[in-house]
Amino acid sequence: MMPVSTARQELESSTTSLADRAYAAIQDQLIMLDIPPMAPIDDLALSESLGIGRTPVREALKRLEVDRLVVSYPRRGTFATGVDITDLAYISEIRVQLEPLAARRAAENAGKALREKLAELADTIQDNDVLIMSRNELMQWDLRVHRSIYRAAGNPHLEDTLVRYNNLATRIFCVFLERITHFDRHIEEHVGLLRAVADGESRRAEKIARDHVTGFEKAIRAII
Repeated sequence: MMPVSTARQELESSTTSLADRAYAAIQDQLIMLDIPPMAPIDDLALSESLGIGRTPVREALKRLEVDRLVVSYPRRGTFATGVDITDLAYISEIRVQLEPLAARRAAENAGKALREKLAELADTIQDNDVLIMSRNELMQWDLRVHRSIYRAAGNPHLEDTLVRYNNLATRIFCVFLERITHFDRHIEEHVGLLRAVADGESRRAEKIARDHVTGFEKAIRAII
């Protein structure tokens, strides 16, 4: 018979893994608005659709509440948070300080192998045809670029903070994406940022990241 302590450790490890899977999957649905803003969250339905037990799903929802992607009300249940355009200024205020910091640190600290991967990512994105890509594909690439830069910065606390606020910004982006013109410029900025980091050009990377955040806010405000 397996010792109780070992069995418990394996169970906890399994539960954590399932909770992480549930967290990532539900987070993606919330960011991409597949779960619409203000929609009720049915943990049983999520459990069945994801093939994951209700306990890991509930654990994931607790984490997502901390991320401000869901909100729970006593006796009412859990809901996707609304997308409030007034939050754009608050989110941008944080990102305009931290995105350039992450880009600069990534350019200064990333190792050779990671720089090569960022350069390859830039090549791939540059070869993509933006006009034929779906909203989901565009946003997935956007998330991948930003998260790659955050990871390359080498500061897990900075990474966690930026992932959280970029997720909130992406929800706003998804609401207005079909009305945004010149999305190709947004993609070009991604390519430039990745190449600056890959080449170790810290000041250039910092500037591109700052302009990227301020440009995003201006683009959204121009259509509301």
